[in-house]
Amino acid sequence: MQRLTVFLIVLSSLVSGGAIAALNPDQQTVVITGANRGIGLEFVKQFAAGGWNVIATTRNVESSDNLQALAATNSDIVIEQLDVTDFARIDELTKKYEGQTFDVFISNAGITPKYKTAFGRANKIDYDMARKSYEVNALAPLHLSTAFMANVSAAENGKIVIISSKGGSFGAKEAEFPMMYSYRASKAALNMLMYTLAFETPKKGVILTVLSPGQVHTADGKQRKGTIMPEESVSKMIIVIKGLSPENNGEFLNYEGGTNIPW
Repeated sequence: MQRLTVFLIVLSSLVSGGAIAALNPDQQTVVITGANRGIGLEFVKQFAAGGWNVIATTRNVESSDNLQALAATNSDIVIEQLDVTDFARIDELTKKYEGQTFDVFISNAGITPKYKTAFGRANKIDYDMARKSYEVNALAPLHLSTAFMANVSAAENGKIVIISSKGGSFGAKEAEFPMMYSYRASKAALNMLMYTLAFETPKKGVILTVLSPGQVHTADGKQRKGTIMPEESVSKMIIVIKGLSPENNGEFLNYEGGTNIPW
């Protein structure tokens, strides 16, 4: 019974409930969506190691074992349950964190269609997945960006960073590959939504930038040729993020060196 009590106390301290978990006022704060694995989890690791307050969101807290393990060893990590398509839950979190400064907000959560449907020809498109891709990859980041704009605006040179893909670019050479209809269309929609929103952010003192993380190996198993690991992608993106200035507002940048990518 004593061991069970201790476990419950520890678990409740990792997952924030109705009240705001204590954030260190002497540290900067970053919010990361889709933080349970891959790029999102690596962002959590590296920002926490760098001495930041990290608010990490995940759709299913109970199954996010790696994220919970990180939070168990670092009191600067707060886990929040969030399905990015659940606008009512987003509204709950905006009320919960009203008045809290977010120095960086990273919209990372996204979906990629399963391999067979992703690389099928036009007559094999899964239209239900296409609609879901647009909802998760495009509309959700727009709503999140506007919902937490006030929190980011409260920071000095606050930054909203959107993780996208060169697959949504009309001009990048690397984007010249066939198929992946719903994924590429959803990322192109995301890019245009953010390009448009960036016209509004300077008045609020917010820098909004879209980043391509490169071709990142996030699945289990053998690393595919031409891909990079999340550790490399994220470490280079953090360098870019920390170096962002108002001149980068409305730009689409590469993870390596922050070079411009054509929209």
